[in-house]
Amino acid sequence: MVTVPHRKNALLVMLSLLAGVVFVVVMASLRPGPAESSSPSPARSVRVIPITPMPFRVEVSGYGNVRAARRWQAVARVGGRITQRHPELESGNIIDEGTELLRIDPTRYELAVASAEADLAATRSDRRELEQKAANTRMLLELEKERLALAEKELERIRRLAERDAVSRTRVDEQERATLQQRQAVQSLENELALMPSQRERLKAHTARAQSALEQARQDLADTRFTAPFDLRIHDATVEKQEEVRTGQTLLRAGGIARAEAVIQLPVAQLRRLLRQLPDTPAGTADRSVADLHQRLDLSRITATLSLAGAPDVNWDASVTRIASGLDPGTRTVQVVLSVEEPYRNANPPEKPPLVRGMYVQGTLSLPTPNDVIAVPAASVHQDTLYLADDQDRLERRRVSVGWTQDDLAVIQKGVTPGERLVLDDLVPAIDGTRLNPSRDDKALNTIRSQARSSAR
Repeated sequence: MVTVPHRKNALLVMLSLLAGVVFVVVMASLRPGPAESSSPSPARSVRVIPITPMPFRVEVSGYGNVRAARRWQAVARVGGRITQRHPELESGNIIDEGTELLRIDPTRYELAVASAEADLAATRSDRRELEQKAANTRMLLELEKERLALAEKELERIRRLAERDAVSRTRVDEQERATLQQRQAVQSLENELALMPSQRERLKAHTARAQSALEQARQDLADTRFTAPFDLRIHDATVEKQEEVRTGQTLLRAGGIARAEAVIQLPVAQLRRLLRQLPDTPAGTADRSVADLHQRLDLSRITATLSLAGAPDVNWDASVTRIASGLDPGTRTVQVVLSVEEPYRNANPPEKPPLVRGMYVQGTLSLPTPNDVIAVPAASVHQDTLYLADDQDRLERRRVSVGWTQDDLAVIQKGVTPGERLVLDDLVPAIDGTRLNPSRDDKALNTIRSQARSSAR
């Protein structure tokens, strides 16, 4: 059982503790806080450039393989044995136009020409003989007609004499038979002349057939020789001397050296962006097939270059020949054909090799924009936001619309106006209203202008 004195002691302890807590709280609330600084935070030093529209070249690039613009393969149209083969007919060699490369044994084809010439001569002789026979028959017919006229007059005279009993009936019969025979002779000659047109047509057909056979024989003889149709570079030759070849067999493949082509794969979106820079781009281009744009646009305006993949210092001036029909659905790319005239000119291997078949190259196409654009360093775009220095030299974060990026530049379509100041530095943390100490960086501005103006050159 707890006594009254113990209760009093416990109560005193609790009151003492409570008084101590109250004292601590009161003293803490009465203690003055840290002295507030009367000076503002220091301004952040940043580099700025003015937002300035500038000339810009849109550039796109892709990769592809080189091929000869003009390709040729020798296919045997006649069979036989190879009797001649040019000693330089090897892969990689360059051969001049008109050089005889291969020859098939022409003996039997020469005999075929001689036989066809003889057949043609025979049919022509038959036609001349028929014409002479026709002339002779016409002359003979005229004579027979005259004899018939005389016979008919004699028959008429004898009949009058017979009416006066001056001649016998036998004499009349003899004259009638002679007249009838003469009529038959005339009719026979007329029938012979009537058949001559059909004979003439038949001989004409024989002559045409003989002429055709002769032309075929001569063509077969010509097909035994293979000459270079233009200056070319041999890709491969698959036959040797004394080898038998058959009709339809491919004997060699080659390509012209006057012009080379590279088929470059370009993304559809990039190519459309490039073609929209043409000043005569028709309305609705974005809704039409990119592969058909070359039918409506002047592709010669586009600046194009080819460079050896992995060696950008080895390059060639090119031109856009055409945009190939069709679209690769897997890669969403279009084939653009670039051509280089005289790819062997100024070649100086290994520093400057010629542009030959099979090379893997990078193709670059560029066009200037019809109007100046606002281009800024891509590093200054922070998730579609630009850092600007306002009139009070304070930070302003501005949402913008980026049209496209190219190399280290971003083209801004909406969100800023010329004359505003762009902060080039990355501020961490970036808080609106932060005081800035801006300094204009003209060197950076000139670099941007140079990149925008000549990125594709």
